[in-house]
Amino acid sequence: EVQFAESGGGLVQPGGSLRLSCTPSGFTWEDYAIGWFRLAPGGEREMVSCFSTSHGTSWYGDSAKGRFTISRDNAKNTVYLQMNSLKPEDTAVYYCAITRGYSGADYFMRRETDYVGQGTQVTVSS
Repeated sequence: EVQFAESGGGLVQPGGSLRLSCTPSGFTWEDYAIGWFRLAPGGEREMVSCFSTSHGTSWYGDSAKGRFTISRDNAKNTVYLQMNSLKPEDTAVYYCAITRGYSGADYFMRRETDYVGQGTQVTVSS
């Protein structure tokens, strides 16, 4: 069973920073994309960022470009999302997710995910 250990959400003022972390477990396959999407009340799933283990590449949604950075610590099998210059519109529940396959990142950014964590709340407010 695929599981996720997620942490790092919270309340931050506009312009502040947060770092989310996600450690997946329960599988042995090597080709996949892992990252985050977010869901605000009344909104649609917005793909934020993902990392492709197949290609070693990072992908970003438009709202994340220039402000968020995804990284992976292979030794800890943990992925991080560093979020800077946060805005009130970044407020949402952020879900760590995985899309399997060599082209997983492409599918991930098109909202196709295979496994999803429980999510963590990020609130940007003064």
